[in-house]
Amino acid sequence: MKKSDVVCIFAVIIIIAPFFLIQSLFDSYWKFNQEYPYIMAFAKFFILAPFGEMLGLRIRKGVYYEKGFGLLPRAIVWGFLGISIKMAFDIFAHGTPVMLMNMGMDIPGDILLQAFSAKKLVVTFAIGISLNLFYAPVLMVTHKITDEHIKTTGGSLKGFFSPFKFGKHLANLNWKVQWEFTFKKAIPFFWIPAQSINFLLPEEYRILVAAVYSIILGVLLSLVSINSESKLD
Repeated sequence: MKKSDVVCIFAVIIIIAPFFLIQSLFDSYWKFNQEYPYIMAFAKFFILAPFGEMLGLRIRKGVYYEKGFGLLPRAIVWGFLGISIKMAFDIFAHGTPVMLMNMGMDIPGDILLQAFSAKKLVVTFAIGISLNLFYAPVLMVTHKITDEHIKTTGGSLKGFFSPFKFGKHLANLNWKVQWEFTFKKAIPFFWIPAQSINFLLPEEYRILVAAVYSIILGVLLSLVSINSESKLD
């Protein structure tokens, strides 16, 4: 374990521990989370998702940060993606049960608020499928394009706000990898089951759990990248 790993672990503990040790701080967080869910969605992804990418970098290259990584631009992108994820959660959590009822399934309108049951599991699985078939591909392509923009502009904040060559980045995407891993493997085998479980939870936990998922995915992507490179060798 490197010194940077110790610092990282210590920093995580220092940031998280007060919310468990100081009840008033946790209550304030909880109240703000319920009153301003979209602001909190931005904040959670602004902090947690880039941390997942830093962990991925640590696994691949042995460092948490390198020149051109663009931590702040990545955080800004993830913050706004977090808002879009919250929007998608609201849309699919309410729309999918209505769709199932219109298809003839006998479920109450508040099924997600009820205790766990086989019927609720079917509904959350349907939400996971709908969310990841219609929304997730757009999210993933958008993230990949912004990621390329950050890399090609040197990871600086000034570069990030330079003209965005969307068409060029879209054309230069590695669509084979996008299809073979992201669409064929990550979505059906990770995201659909993960989000199906997530929607079994109370609404106020879902965005936080989704942000934690982004950390897990960052680690998994790094492991896949290392495995791919070893096969090429």
